[in-house]
Amino acid sequence: MYDELGPEKILELYDPVTGMRGFSVIDNTARGPGKGGIRMSATVHKEEVFKLARTMSIKNAMADLPFGGAKSGIIADPYKLDPKKKQEIVAAFGRALRCIAPELYVAAPDVAMGEKEIRTFVKANGKFNSATGKPADMKGPKGARGIPHELGSTGWGVYHATKVAAKHMKLKIKGATFMVEGFGNVGEFATKFLCKEGAILVGVSDSKGSIYNPGGINYAKLKAVKKKTRRVTNYGKGKIGKPAMIRTQKADIFIPAGKSTDVFTNKNYKQAKFKLMVCGANIAFTPEIEEKFWKRKILVVPDFVANAGGVISSYIEYKGGKAKDVFPLVEKKVKKNTKLCLDNAKKQRCSPRKAAMKIALERIRKAMKRKK
Repeated sequence: MYDELGPEKILELYDPVTGMRGFSVIDNTARGPGKGGIRMSATVHKEEVFKLARTMSIKNAMADLPFGGAKSGIIADPYKLDPKKKQEIVAAFGRALRCIAPELYVAAPDVAMGEKEIRTFVKANGKFNSATGKPADMKGPKGARGIPHELGSTGWGVYHATKVAAKHMKLKIKGATFMVEGFGNVGEFATKFLCKEGAILVGVSDSKGSIYNPGGINYAKLKAVKKKTRRVTNYGKGKIGKPAMIRTQKADIFIPAGKSTDVFTNKNYKQAKFKLMVCGANIAFTPEIEEKFWKRKILVVPDFVANAGGVISSYIEYKGGKAKDVFPLVEKKVKKNTKLCLDNAKKQRCSPRKAAMKIALERIRKAMKRKK
């Protein structure tokens, strides 16, 4: 588990009054305080949190932000907790991390942890910058405010990564067909922007099922159906199946943007019929599978390159910026780093992931040398 980068600290936390149990992993702080969300799950464990903390170290370095990597987990089932009890546990967690946040750790929303929980965490911690992703009405020093993660910054970044990658491989966005797995915050916004650009949505899924229509799916109608019925399958026109059904259908572009990991494995990766895959979700598939896609000449933009919009938004909030500053900086950084990743991959004749990892690790190692 330990290597040249970290983790630097692993904190195990317990509060006997509320029964809060959890931990925080600070992977690397050479570039700045560790940045990463808090997830609440009945099954979350240290190994999982460490892997996510390492991903944040790499993602923040690739985004060229003054953050290191970290992650936290609260062991509790959010679906069985009384709402009041949940907030008590989150508050206890916020108090427990006063010793490291925000000096060594800056938290954020993650699984089962939204704006409401982040407000509770920050109030209990007592320091405004102990977390980002706070509600917009939460005020800090010198006019600073929270910037909710629901603005769509991650989807905006995925959209720009897709445009850069398409240009790199000489694929015209206008008229290109695409599918999105996971019509949530990331997937919906990526869909919206790509459709505005003239791309044709032919497949989409959520946790309940998926729909595929090679003739095209209207974004506005789909959004309305999803909002009203909470199921994309109620769109009605097209082939309907289980959530994984669209993975084996045909399109130019595929965007995994849901919560599922191992979207493609050794069992089904050969069934993929795409030219380009842009990872809006974290760990949509393993690095080994990405290598296999590269050998099949399917271009994959890695998660820590494509979905950095959320953490870039966090940086704006952290430094006291405004919501209006988010989209321009996300566009600038994601476009620059996607192009750098793909250009280096082409020069080095390797997969985009290998090229991006090399860039991120070099940035971290340089920072570690300066810190000595």
